[in-house]
Amino acid sequence: MIRAYDEQYLTDAEDNLGEAFDYAVNRCGLGIDEFMDLFIGCGLSESFGKGNPSLVSGRSGTELAIDVIERSGVNRSFPEPQTEYDYSPEYWCGWILAYYQWSSGMPFKEIRNAVSMKELCALYNPLHEAGEEKAADTINALVTERKTTAKLQLLRKNCGFSQKELAEKSGVNLRTLQQYELRTKDIAKASFKSVLALADVLGCRPEELLDFPSM
Repeated sequence: MIRAYDEQYLTDAEDNLGEAFDYAVNRCGLGIDEFMDLFIGCGLSESFGKGNPSLVSGRSGTELAIDVIERSGVNRSFPEPQTEYDYSPEYWCGWILAYYQWSSGMPFKEIRNAVSMKELCALYNPLHEAGEEKAADTINALVTERKTTAKLQLLRKNCGFSQKELAEKSGVNLRTLQQYELRTKDIAKASFKSVLALADVLGCRPEELLDFPSM
């Protein structure tokens, strides 16, 4: 497999993304998935994933986090950066995310669609002392499994709703919702009103509910 950038830059990429996550969450008070979404939404994740030298090694993780936040238009003050990092779960999350993205070649957005950063952080205790490859294998198993799961089901579970709760909150018939999750009925053919209602409850864009074949 051809990597997006040379392995000699990987350590810098891991350290910078780890520091960026730690600074954004523990110093600036952003949610970890909120920061990940900003990273993707402002376009820097795509450049980072392609190995843009100014992002993976040309600046500190703190500078990267500040750039993401400023580009996204989020109103935040920027505390002084830490001089040392104690390998927090947030730091590890960014660190292993950089490794997994590099080793898999998968865009950050695709990884985010399959695994939330909260879930990644939850892997810290069993995996932070394991090797990079073991952690990457665990993440890859999650991603592979979820590529076969309807996006509606993933989003619902990420929000902590049962099928019944989502049906009640959205006004979409429970049986119909179940059919969308089983893919016996195509959600792409649902009325826009139903898709919009589900998206409103799940806090996502309507197009994020649609399942597309894997490329």
